[in-house]
This record gives sequence, structure tokens and C-alpha cells, in this order.
Amino acid sequence: MHSGSGIDCCHRHCVASSGGVSRFRVPSVFSFIGHPQDVGSAGGGEAAATARRRRWVPAKRKPVFIKVDQLKPGTSGHTLTVKVVDAKTVMQKGRPTAAHLRLTKIAECLVGDETGTIVFTARNEQVDLMKPGATIILRNAKIDMFKGSMRLAVDKWGRVEVAEPAVFSVKDDNNLSLVEYELVNVVEE
Repeated sequence: MHSGSGIDCCHRHCVASSGGVSRFRVPSVFSFIGHPQDVGSAGGGEAAATARRRRWVPAKRKPVFIKVDQLKPGTSGHTLTVKVVDAKTVMQKGRPTAAHLRLTKIAECLVGDETGTIVFTARNEQVDLMKPGATIILRNAKIDMFKGSMRLAVDKWGRVEVAEPAVFSVKDDNNLSLVEYELVNVVEE
């Protein structure tokens, strides 16, 4: 334990460009990419410092799966396992035959788990995965607001994956997208 910081540290050894071995502390929330001897081999100066910084990346944390009824407006970073109840394409632009044009597709899909349902806005390649009855894992999902109601979405920083069929049945009577929210300004006196 690093004195006074509350950060769990471990010792790492590094071969410096001069050939000597130096010892330093690294918080255990980081993991090393590459061989420790590679850190000092980039030469001296600013280029070596940049090479050393690039080698240390935050360790990946285990995903925490949440349920649909735990979703709140304005939140992000959610990981959920849901079943697709219904999927309807609402927009399709572009010509699939034109090489320089990309086909843009948007579908609104009703997805849910044993706690409730919500509308998921699927875009482009995500639309093809959203077949009724399919079990889907949504990683790094966020809540967008559309006309005062919640919509679940996964942007370029997230992932939509088809999973093994889940054993739960979807609770249809708790649709979070039917709840209308209103933005209220609070004045402090």
C-alpha cells in the first residue's frame, strides 16, 4: 500500500536507456502492455517519456449488468442483457448499390428483461441484429431523451452482441419509454 494515498501499488522494474535497472511504483489499477525492458529502449528525452506513457493503460473492469427498471434519464455506461420484443425500421436513407454512399438505417426496437421494457434505437449494423425473440447484450449503452421519454442507445463507443437465448420472460407492463419526463429548473433562494 502506498503511504497515505489509499492506492494499492505494486513494484515494477524497468531497464533505463543507460542500462541500469530502476524501480518504481505503479497503481494496480493499471496493467503493463509489452515487455518491461521495452520501456527504456525508446531512447532519451521526450520521445522516451512518450513511449513510457503509452505502455501503461488502465486495467479493464468487469462489466456490471443492470436491469431495465434501474435505468434513469441522462445516464450512460450501462451493460444489459435484453430480449427483443419488436423491431420496426423508421428510417432508411441512401442507395445500397452506390459504392460511395452508405446506407443509413434506424429502427426502434422494444427490448426488455424480467423487470420491464424500453425502446432501443438501433442504427445501421445494429438493425440487422434486432430480430424479435433474440437475446442481445448491450455494452456501454446510454439513455437519450426523445420528446420527454427515455430511449436506450449504443453509440460508437459501445457494442451490441447477440447472446445465447436467455431463460427470463419479458415484463411487458412496465415500459419505461411510456413515462414522460419534464425538465424543471430549480431556483435556489
